[in-house]
Amino acid sequence: MVAALVREAVAFERVSGSEVAIHLIGTKAMSRLHELYFQDPSLTDCISFPLDDEVLGDVFVCPQVARAYVLQNGGDFGWETTLYIVHGLLHLMGYDDIREIDRKKMRAAEARHMRHLEKKRLVLKS
Repeated sequence: MVAALVREAVAFERVSGSEVAIHLIGTKAMSRLHELYFQDPSLTDCISFPLDDEVLGDVFVCPQVARAYVLQNGGDFGWETTLYIVHGLLHLMGYDDIREIDRKKMRAAEARHMRHLEKKRLVLKS
């Protein structure tokens, strides 16, 4: 299911890179990656490492963060985890979310992708 949603998201964005690796990791590993590459030891939902035009890169997602978010805010664990994967993929495809204007574009792209994946029934199930 993850492979299908990744293929669909990349095709939907009309990006040419064909290789992506999705890693589902625990909280300790995510915190270590965040500290090692971003000098921030706090837990985060996803981290992306872009490579080049042929190989889009790697996306690391922490499902425990999705679970904690859903427990605190409501929602669906599968949907939230799918959103984190989409968010990471969008980073690989050139989106950013540091500046407010870029964050708005990222949120709009996330919403488009999630609607599309819902129609295709490719949102992860809880």
